Amino acid sequence: MKVAIVHDWFVEYAGSERVVEELLTLYPSADLFSLIDFMPEHLRKHLLQKKVHTTFIQKLPFAKKHYRSYLAFMPFAIEQLDLSAYKLVISSSHAVAKGILTHSYQTHICYCHSPIRYAWDLYQQYLKEAGLTSGFKGTLAKLILHYIRIWDYSTANRVDHFIANSSYIARRIQKVYRREATVIYPPVDVENFTLAANKEDFYVTASRLVPYKKVDLIIEAFAKMPDKKLVIIGTGPNYEKLKAQATPNITMLGYQPFDVLKDYLQRAKAFVFAAEEDFGILPVEAQACGTPVIAFGKGGAVETVLDRKTGILYPEQTVASLTEAILEFESGSLIFSPSQIRGHAERFNKDQFRAKIAALVSSKLPTTA
Repeated sequence: MKVAIVHDWFVEYAGSERVVEELLTLYPSADLFSLIDFMPEHLRKHLLQKKVHTTFIQKLPFAKKHYRSYLAFMPFAIEQLDLSAYKLVISSSHAVAKGILTHSYQTHICYCHSPIRYAWDLYQQYLKEAGLTSGFKGTLAKLILHYIRIWDYSTANRVDHFIANSSYIARRIQKVYRREATVIYPPVDVENFTLAANKEDFYVTASRLVPYKKVDLIIEAFAKMPDKKLVIIGTGPNYEKLKAQATPNITMLGYQPFDVLKDYLQRAKAFVFAAEEDFGILPVEAQACGTPVIAFGKGGAVETVLDRKTGILYPEQTVASLTEAILEFESGSLIFSPSQIRGHAERFNKDQFRAKIAALVSSKLPTTA
């Protein structure tokens, strides 16, 4: 059986690329397709060193750094990929990959990380953060995103079967596309995170430092609790702004390699999380180390953190709500077992992902006479 795997773009190795890596493990002879491929050489092992078939956007000026500027061309570009030779097509989509064209004799299964965020639920937030609420550029951006929404909705009918990375995203798929989706959680490399029972007197958070991660909210909360230590791992466009807000009890380490991240996740008394994520891999990785998670109780965290068992879910995305959760954690009224927390995290391992994907694909492929 010839298999094609289509991904939006290859520029880094993050959560959606981990899904592609596991799909390639399941289907090692599959061919890879994408709008662009600028994956750094040292990360190509995650793509099994495969050649990626790309679109004309790959050759456009400044595409390597500013590929998002070509959003208006992406629907047209993805439709130019010729997948007619493949019986099974799997798209890994958070933008336009699901819009590929297939024939009646092909099966198209879409692993949907989310409908296009900046065209749907983050539309107003995106315009504000990009300074595009008014003026000629703002009007142009709104027109492009209006067109993208029409195209995105219409292309949902090109997918035979949707997979969502969480129940939270399944509800979003139902809302935006009016389609049902099977929930299969993304693969977490639980095996590379080992249990550590002894915790030290500091909290940790880690993420890309962009506005929706709400790291500024975490900093503000800890600034009001100077007796509590916080370590922040990660970099991004908001790094300097957040560093200026940090108080002496807050340490910003910037980007750190895996071994350093793992060490801090193992030793921290708790992992703090303030984003409304579609799934959220880092809270699961922290739990794989036996570390409880204090997270905003909306989005994927509701499905990955057991409230009062493997962590605390706080109800509002505010400094006051987070502070109250930390004080409850500090009170000692709740007892967290590192081994039980680790056991819960193992539900999200790579073997579970592969087995569920394989079973679903097998059930959805048409039987031959």
